[in-house]
Amino acid sequence: MKKIIALMLLVIVSIGCKSKASIAEARAAEELSTRKIIESHYDSKSDFSSVYIRANTKYRDEKQSYSFTSEIKILRDEKILVSIRFLGITMAKALITPTEVKYYEKNGNKFFEGDYSTLSEWLGTDLDFDKVQNLLLGKAMDDLRKGNYRNSIETKFYKLEDATSSATQKAFYFEAANFLIKKQRIEQPQQNRKLQVDYPQHKEYKEGILPLKIVIEALQDADKTSIGLDYNTVTFNENLSFPYSVPDGYERMYIK
Repeated sequence: MKKIIALMLLVIVSIGCKSKASIAEARAAEELSTRKIIESHYDSKSDFSSVYIRANTKYRDEKQSYSFTSEIKILRDEKILVSIRFLGITMAKALITPTEVKYYEKNGNKFFEGDYSTLSEWLGTDLDFDKVQNLLLGKAMDDLRKGNYRNSIETKFYKLEDATSSATQKAFYFEAANFLIKKQRIEQPQQNRKLQVDYPQHKEYKEGILPLKIVIEALQDADKTSIGLDYNTVTFNENLSFPYSVPDGYERMYIK
């Protein structure tokens, strides 16, 4: 269960706001500059300070699979609360801020508190608050305005590939109508690690555009883990609460 929560950190009918029609997408055809692609990605409207998301969630690895409900509360740039429920019972909860990550899981009565360096090392990929927030909101996990990228057209999408010489390889794929991200991939070939996040569908609300679906796949050697999120309730700019406390009797977990 602990890696389910950790992967959820890398990682759902509108109530209280009326959505517009589903987003129309377009194939990449004409060549564009890297700068134009990046600017267009960040041009999309994003007019909200908080968002509440409820998602049907599926988890699968080589040995087991689960279906459960995820509740995600985001206070923009400040904190994220993720609750995982099965049959109405809270099985795990995570509180994420720019400086630390806390979570507990009912299976095993364990809890974790630590910074991103510990969690990043355990997951095998660099992680911070902005990356988690961007992943859930359908933005590139990295700030593309600060990087150096090669661009090309691949399988109907604009592709930006990290041009820096690094043991970690990154690629981002965008459709051509609104430059919404369709896929982002992080690979560490020497460690046989790969993380890929796909966004099959998006939806437009008056406050902005969010994904309808997110598919996260993590590969480590021959082991494959996948998480699918279907966002079925989304509300914006509510006065959200972020209750978090570790139940009595839980044992602290240390990740090596």
